This record gives sequence, C-alpha cells and structure tokens, in this order.
Amino acid sequence: MERIKRENYLSILKNFKDEQIIKVITGIRRCGKSTLLELFQDYLKENGVEDNQIISINFEDADYEELQDRKKLYNYLKSKLVKGKKTYIFLDEIQNVDEFEKTVDSLFINKSVDLYITGSNAYLLSSELATLLTGRYIEIKMLPLSFKEYMSAFEDKTDLSRKFRDYLQYSSFPQATQLFKINPQNINLFLDGIYNTILFKDVMQRRGITDKNTLERVTKYLYDNIGNRTSMKNISDNIEGLEKNNSYNTVSTYVQALIDSYIVYKANRYDIKGKEFLKTQEKYYAVDIGLRYYMLGQGSGKDMGHILENVVYLELLRRGYEVYIGKYDDLEVDFVAKNPENTIYYQVALTTRETANGSILERELAPLKKINDNYPKYILTLDDDLNADFDGIKKINVIDWLLND
Repeated sequence: MERIKRENYLSILKNFKDEQIIKVITGIRRCGKSTLLELFQDYLKENGVEDNQIISINFEDADYEELQDRKKLYNYLKSKLVKGKKTYIFLDEIQNVDEFEKTVDSLFINKSVDLYITGSNAYLLSSELATLLTGRYIEIKMLPLSFKEYMSAFEDKTDLSRKFRDYLQYSSFPQATQLFKINPQNINLFLDGIYNTILFKDVMQRRGITDKNTLERVTKYLYDNIGNRTSMKNISDNIEGLEKNNSYNTVSTYVQALIDSYIVYKANRYDIKGKEFLKTQEKYYAVDIGLRYYMLGQGSGKDMGHILENVVYLELLRRGYEVYIGKYDDLEVDFVAKNPENTIYYQVALTTRETANGSILERELAPLKKINDNYPKYILTLDDDLNADFDGIKKINVIDWLLND
C-alpha cells in the first residue's frame, strides 16, 4: 500500500538526526507513527547509513514478544550495536515493555546510539520516565492526516469541497484514506478495529477499568458534544447508570484515560482580558471526525459548525500551537493559539452570511474587536467569497487556510 509522506514530522526527525537526544513520537494508534519511522529509515539508507546500522522493533509484533522483557531487550540491542559507527534504534509501541524506561535510559548514555521510540498512550511520558529523562528527549505529537496531507494522496486536486467532505466523513487516518480509494465500504470495519483496540488495550487494560458500557457512554457523550463547554458534572449528570455518590470521580478517571489514549483532546479556557487560565467549562474535541461518524451515525454530520471547529483545533495543534478557548468579558473567542513567538485569535463559523437571526459576521467580529492587542485575528469560514479584511481582522476560507501553512 502506498505510503503518504508526512513531511512536517519527517523534517523534525531529520533536524534532530544524530543529536544526543531521544526522539519520542506519541499519538493515537494507526495515525502513522510506524510509517513515519519507515520513511525516516529510508532517508537514512539514502544518505549512506547501512542496513546493519538500523535496528527496528515493533512491540505489537508477536515475533518480538520475548523482547518485552527489558533485560532481554537491552542485551539483544547491545549485541547488535555496530562498533565504530552510529547505530539507529527504533522501538515502536515501547509501552508494551515492562519498565522500558530503564532500558531507554541505558541506551541513551551510549553516544554511539541514536534512539527513536513511539507510543500510543500518554503513559509513555508518565512522571517516572519524564523525571528520568528530563531535558534528554523531544516529544513529537503526531495526529492523523491533515487535509493537506490527505490531498497529497490524490492526483486529482479538483473539487476541493467534495474532497473536504470525504476527508471528514471517511476519516483522516492514513489507512482509511487508502481504503477509500479501494472501497469506502471497508472503512467502518477499519474504524471499528481502531476504536475497540483503543478502548480495550489503551484505556481499560492500562487503567484497570472494567465497566466498558459506561466507558463507551462517556466516549460517545464527549464525541457528541465537541465544541460545547462542559464539565465533569455535566457529563456525569447525562450518563445513566452511574452511582451518584461516585459519579464525578468515575467520569474524571474515564475522561483522563480517553485523553491519555489520544482519542479525545481537551482545550482549557483562557481569560484574554485577565491573562489567566481558567479551570472550568473546558471543551473536548475528537481526534478524527470519521471516527465520530462511525460512533454516532451519519446524522452527526448536521453539526457542521462544531465539526469545522474540531478540524481547526487539530490543525492548530499540528502547527505547534498550544490552543485555548478564549474568554473576553462575556464573549467567547473560539481559539487562542499560542507559541513562544506569537499569539493568534481565531473565530470559526460555517458561514458569515446574513440570517433571520441577524448578522453572523457581526457576532463573530464582536469579541475580536474588543481585544486591543496587536496579535493577528482571523475568521475562518466555508464561505467561497473572496477573502476580506475588517479593520485588520481577516476572513479566510477554511479550506484555503488548511492547504497553506
């Protein structure tokens, strides 16, 4: 099956090649971590690295089950090191190895080793590993395909609106994109496999959760309410069958486990005027809209405004921003995107055309106009009219924005 190149992630690996730092790639199952490692190994070979200098192990592969013992793994790797040359070690889904952090630490201190590891659960960077490797690793947070990466899989670049609908409905997972070319009917079977594996292996087994029915109800509630402000109390009040005296703690545990498995993302709120982070009424977003369609049915596509918001949120994460929900007095800014150099404000709307309920454009502009700093401000919409500027607030077609970094 043709591999979709993930140039943004690949360029990071190239930049950190041979640096004495561990490259940690995290992200939901099947988002392309293993393929990224393969693409980088091809790059190494094209640039003079010999086959015996590359050791690659996927701990989801039964052939390597014996190496899930950390001591056996370390001895195996040590025996394969190439004397006098750099050895590139790739350990895929390393969370399957008990006490793997000790092996990672032992490999790190060997200057002839360039180490790359991946994991599908935030446990990979739990406090123990993070403490052990403080300042000695970079984390590359991987997501399923951006719309730009999705389009790179197709020779025909026309009819972008239809392709954008397909991108949403038929999933942004790389393998789903390839399945779409062959037979879209098979995508639900693929998503069913991902969903159940994540819930069973990455959530229930990892966190010792036994009540799958309640876990599924919490997951579906979060997916059904993407882009809505919520709280643990909101969720527990809407989940039937929970023991009321313990519902808050149960829901908190389940939600955190879903976040740790990267199937759900949480966006906290930020008071722009007071310049402080808020601890309540956060929002949750789905890692993939196709997975949401699979879980909730085709009727869930009616909520296109929040779906568009979800897509923009994930894209901002891909571009390296920390993303918050903005509050200014009693008004809301959809996203405050921050990095060390910049802050950008975004409003996301399906359309800004006039409606029976008044001007959507004025409603979207209102909170942005109140912000009196000089950071960029944008309205992203599916309107196909020309890009516009409202006293420095730029209105941009969201598909154009997704296709241009």
